[in-house]
This record gives sequence, structure tokens and C-alpha cells, in this order.
Amino acid sequence: MNYNKPAVSIPNQILKLQGRGLSIPDVNVATRYLSNISYYRLRAYTYPFQNNTTENQPFVGNVSIEDIMTLYTFDRRLRLLIFDAVERIEIALRTQIIYQWAMTHGSHWHLEQNLYKDSSKFIRHLSSLQKEIDRCNETFIEHYFQKYTQPTEPPAWMSLEVTSIGLLSLLFQNLKSCPEKKAVTHHFGLLSNDILENWIHNFCNIRNICAHHGRLWNRRISIHLNIPKKTALPFITNKNINPYKLYATLVAMVYCMEIINPESNFKTALLALLEECPGAQLKEIGFPKNWKEELFWDIKIKNL
Repeated sequence: MNYNKPAVSIPNQILKLQGRGLSIPDVNVATRYLSNISYYRLRAYTYPFQNNTTENQPFVGNVSIEDIMTLYTFDRRLRLLIFDAVERIEIALRTQIIYQWAMTHGSHWHLEQNLYKDSSKFIRHLSSLQKEIDRCNETFIEHYFQKYTQPTEPPAWMSLEVTSIGLLSLLFQNLKSCPEKKAVTHHFGLLSNDILENWIHNFCNIRNICAHHGRLWNRRISIHLNIPKKTALPFITNKNINPYKLYATLVAMVYCMEIINPESNFKTALLALLEECPGAQLKEIGFPKNWKEELFWDIKIKNL
């Protein structure tokens, strides 16, 4: 079947939305919205307000374009808040990985194949790391190559500082179980290396969605988040949650953030933003009923 749908002008996009029952009181305002946010991007936010079982996909009930934009803006603000949290978690993770192994195995531990579980993955990841270093224009990398000839590669605290969180996650997963790995896991208040590896993988996925301005609301996260049976510090008690929805990730992020920085306002800012979530849309990102009753979400209670 060939795709032969023509491009639709913004005035006709507005007519189509109105024809489906969307209230648009001010066409000029709607024109501005659609001139800066594509119709196709907004479609993801109109979807839950429409009867999508019929060809015309009519809006159900009294829905206005402002309702759609309120939801769109909420998702954007949530994305920005999460992106900031992921940055802080990434920096803390990078710091701990570099430090724990360097203190035991020296400056170039990341090049020692015997520290890794899978040699083929090690070789592949090392090749990727080399490419990232070659692309890097950080002054400290350039200084190393100008001043030193041996070892030919910069130390871990330089090399791993410029690598992507995605590659750092893969390197960490491939490192053998050892006291250093356990130390990193314990630093984040977790008891299982597998849980931390999973959380990092999930956070990487979320970070990429945020970096590409993707939708978080009503999204099925491709990397499910494992809920730990036990944690070093207080965690949610209701663990019967959807691991593919954002709520699970938010719980993990709040847990990590309050360990990294007990003075962090991430939980406070998140709760304030959630109060502005339109309608009953929190359920679309996996929030269970009575989630507010969890002591975990009490802003007066800190993990540390």
C-alpha cells in the first residue's frame, strides 16, 4: 500500500480539528501554536481525548485546544526537570566509577581487559571510546596527547569524563562483580549491582528521549525499570507498579537524587509540577491510586 496523503496547510489543519469537535475559540492563537509545534507532534496529546476507533477520530466531550496545549506544556516542563536530574545522576555515577576503580587499579584501569566479563564487548566498547576521545576537543585531552607518549591513551579520569552516558552504562554493565562495583552500587543506596545497571540503562533511555524533545507523558518506556526488593534506605512500599511507565523511573530518580544531594529540591519541584498535571492524566504515566499516601513522597522526609 502506497502512502499518498498530501501535506495539509495550517488553515486546513485547524478546519480538520474543528471538524472533529475540538473547540478553537481564537484561530489566530491556534495558527501560532501550529506554526511552532507541528500538527503531528500535537497528535500524541490529542489522542486520549478522541474516539480513535472511528475513521474521523472525533473529540469526546468538550475539549479545547487550550486543554491540549496545557497537557503539552506540562510534558515539556516535566521533560526539562527530568533532564536536569539525569545530568546530576550521570555526573555522580561517572565520578564514582572512575574513582572506585582508579583507587585500586590505577590511572588506566579502563584498558585492563581482565576487569571485564566479556572480552568481545570490551574490545567493541574500547573502540567506541576511542572514537569519542578522537571527536573530543576538550583542552585536557589535547594537553595529554601533547605532553605524554605513554600510555598512548589518557587516564580514566580524562577518557571516561568525555564519553557518553550510554557507553559508560555499557562499560559498567560489562565490569565484573568486585568490591569496586559494590562500592558504586552502595553509593546510590542499592544492594544489587543488577538493579543499578538496570536503572542506569533506563535513565539513559529517558535522557535520550528528553534530549530529542520526545514525549514522556503517556509513553511506554522501552527499557523497563526493575523495582528492588530491598534498598539501603526508605523506598516505596507499593511495588505493584508498571515498570514500563514513567512513575517507576521517577521513583528511582528521586531515590538517587536525595542520596546524591540531600538538599536537592528535585522531589519538591516534581511534586509541585505534578499538581499542575491536567485532568486525570497522571494515570497515563503510571501513577497508582493513593500514591500520595506513600511516606516516600513526603517532602519532610529525606532518605538521609
